[in-house]
Amino acid sequence: MNIKYHLKETIKLSVPISLGFIFHMMLGIVDSAMVGKLVGPVPLAASSLVNSLFIIILVLGIGMSVAITPLVAIAKGGGNKKYCGILLRNSLIVNLFFSFFLFAASYTVSFYLEYLDQPEEVVNLASSYMRIVSFSVFPLMIFQSYRQFLDGLGETIPPTVVNFLANFINAAGNWILITGKFGMPRLELDGAGYATLITRIFVAVAIMLYVTKSDRFKVYNPYIQFKEISAKVMRKIFQVGAPTSLQMFFEVGAFSLAAVMVGWISAKALAAHQIALSLASFTFLTTIGIASTATIRVGNELGRENYTELKKTAYVALLMGVSLMFCFGVLFIILKNILPYIFVNDTEVISIASSLLIIAAFFQIFDGAQAVSLGILRGMVDVKIPMIIAFICYWIISIPLSYYLGFVINWGVAGIWIALSVGLVFAAVFFIFRIKTNLKKLLNTSPKAE
Repeated sequence: MNIKYHLKETIKLSVPISLGFIFHMMLGIVDSAMVGKLVGPVPLAASSLVNSLFIIILVLGIGMSVAITPLVAIAKGGGNKKYCGILLRNSLIVNLFFSFFLFAASYTVSFYLEYLDQPEEVVNLASSYMRIVSFSVFPLMIFQSYRQFLDGLGETIPPTVVNFLANFINAAGNWILITGKFGMPRLELDGAGYATLITRIFVAVAIMLYVTKSDRFKVYNPYIQFKEISAKVMRKIFQVGAPTSLQMFFEVGAFSLAAVMVGWISAKALAAHQIALSLASFTFLTTIGIASTATIRVGNELGRENYTELKKTAYVALLMGVSLMFCFGVLFIILKNILPYIFVNDTEVISIASSLLIIAAFFQIFDGAQAVSLGILRGMVDVKIPMIIAFICYWIISIPLSYYLGFVINWGVAGIWIALSVGLVFAAVFFIFRIKTNLKKLLNTSPKAE
């Protein structure tokens, strides 16, 4: 297999995955737009508060569910189709069990929002909304189980189609339930919460029916059965999922805390931060597609014990991610004074956001490198050391440095962003070094590496 082959296969798998993440992100954008337009700024502020808290909890569940992708990819690469179905059934149990903890955490937090020093009218709406959305973790984790199973098989298009259709279900649900159409009561923000719950039930049912009714997956026996439920398999899923979950939590949590710090500076600094972060997050989604593809393809080669091709697969994905983010970085520099106008017309906010986009342009390369490197390491089922690296880079380096640069030497929001960039640089370097170490061990021990 030459480099051109690996490049083609990586693009083929990564494009649908990236689109799937974009369609999923659009659900939140549509919610915010419809709540803001249909019921006003106070409900919009309440939904924003809930979403910012809920994502921190939800990322723990997503990290747990991601564990099945490399395990299925390895099993498929090794020709063990029966084990792929066993992994699916056991992951459903693990993820549903974990859902109860996510639900309990989210539902409990809804009673303590008043301690976040938010306006009373915002807290009253947010509490009810969060309790409704809390129930959606159950269908969402079911969807994640099947989605990660399909990703592990290299079937990346079906979950993307389901996420695309979900946007129409969500928009229709918002319109009917927020404003009270077709005889339904006018529920306003709570209506958006019920629409989210309905949408997540839809995606769970749709993907489950697709997998269980399609003849192409019969060979994997992906049916809901109580046979071949194994404590050993569930323990393996948990051993991969728990560190992945914590690694994601450390990264997302650090950026969330950075937003809190920016809020200490001024409202306009926070607005500029959100603008720059929204643009950086959008470009990051494309890299996540490459990272997920790297997990799948590295896992396949690991299952085949073909470590020479595994090395090519890893480095092609890494090169693609870095190259793509380099291009985005150049665009950020060229369009730094134009892109903020998409969000706001305030000249002071635009000026701050423009300066942040220059910093974002610099860390794009390292953000892409660390994201794809994590995908490669997951494909190797190497998750514990990356979890520790993430904790050190984001919580031992970035957060204290953010406070020092932002407030001790008064660099403000730019200082906080520079500190976040430093964390990303360290993460990228350490993750790549970890990949090289793993590859060296594999190539030195495998007869197929010759």
